[in-house]
Amino acid sequence: MSTAHQLAGPARALTLPVLAAAAATFTVVTAEMLPVGLLTPLAAGLGVSPGTAGLAVTLPGFVAALAAPLLPAAARAVDRRTVLVALLALLAAAGVVSALAPHFAVLLAARVLVGVAIGGVWAIAAGIAPRLVPQAAVGRATAVVFSGIAVASVVGVPAGTFLGELLGWRWAFGAAALLAAAVGLLLACALPPLPAERGAGGLRTVLGAARLPAVRAGLLIVLLLVAGHFAAYTYVRPVLERVDGLAAGLVSGLLLAYGVAGIAGNFVGGALAPRDPRRTLLWISALLAAVVLALLAAGGSLLLSAGLLLLWGLAYGGVSVSTQNWMAAAAPAAGESVSALYAGVFNIAIALGALLGGRAADTFGADGALWLGGTLAALAAAATYGKRRAG
Repeated sequence: MSTAHQLAGPARALTLPVLAAAAATFTVVTAEMLPVGLLTPLAAGLGVSPGTAGLAVTLPGFVAALAAPLLPAAARAVDRRTVLVALLALLAAAGVVSALAPHFAVLLAARVLVGVAIGGVWAIAAGIAPRLVPQAAVGRATAVVFSGIAVASVVGVPAGTFLGELLGWRWAFGAAALLAAAVGLLLACALPPLPAERGAGGLRTVLGAARLPAVRAGLLIVLLLVAGHFAAYTYVRPVLERVDGLAAGLVSGLLLAYGVAGIAGNFVGGALAPRDPRRTLLWISALLAAVVLALLAAGGSLLLSAGLLLLWGLAYGGVSVSTQNWMAAAAPAAGESVSALYAGVFNIAIALGALLGGRAADTFGADGALWLGGTLAALAAAATYGKRRAG
């Protein structure tokens, strides 16, 4: 019997566990992306080049891709509340080590721990909503859990960057450690017992889920769509900076507006995807492809570029919750295993997209990254449409 059936009481009594899960996704994404805003002072403080310091961002993504399917398998019999609390404690420890790191190698070792925490939290939290709320509220609760990702981009990372500028990059990592510890305590108090479901997380179950045609199709769409987004978005700043008369402060404001649009897109996707995840993903991928490619023709128009950026945020904001709904519908009896596969592929797509986008930008300029990103998003739309026709 699922925890949702064991929990009785008004809907608002279920709000705190869902918000605690959202806090966990917010915390791990903030920790993952924190070095982005601190790259220059971090590199200077540890005596490495900015390019080398970028490994602090890349490494956790690859580790998370491995940890997502492997960690649930290793902890297959352990209560999922205990696993989540332990992962937040690991994240807090990694933050402390990062803040005190005397050498870059020590920081990278701490970032490996961050990757483990990211992969484990994603694998469990992505599919946790059905265990916390009644079936009718699963779509909305899933959107709330995934809102932590969008809010981290809008609030968490900028706040860490501001703190780093104010007090130094080490204090920013220390603050992230305190946040992780506080969220771990919240999870311990707010979540109900979540015993591992029969067969959950086992490698045989994970591999079995990967053989399902609908699961494979969903993973392909995730790979194309997320890689396409990050191939283009990693280089969105130079694209915006070529707009006539656009000051640096306005670039930051536009990126903030993009993040707010992403939060809205997350909840729009959460409302639409439970009813028809395929149709929702078809619209999202088609819109994302159209917007990214349209930026190539926006040229020096501030109004057009700003409008396209907001549409981009709205479209991408719905990707996580919509793809998770697809995966849940593809294998409802293997929720955690599918979530583990999903989290692994998602993190691979982030790293792969940024890597390929960089090569395209180095070879063809920022337009090359936009062409690559738009093409991959269009291929995701084609794959989604083909799956619909196949039934």
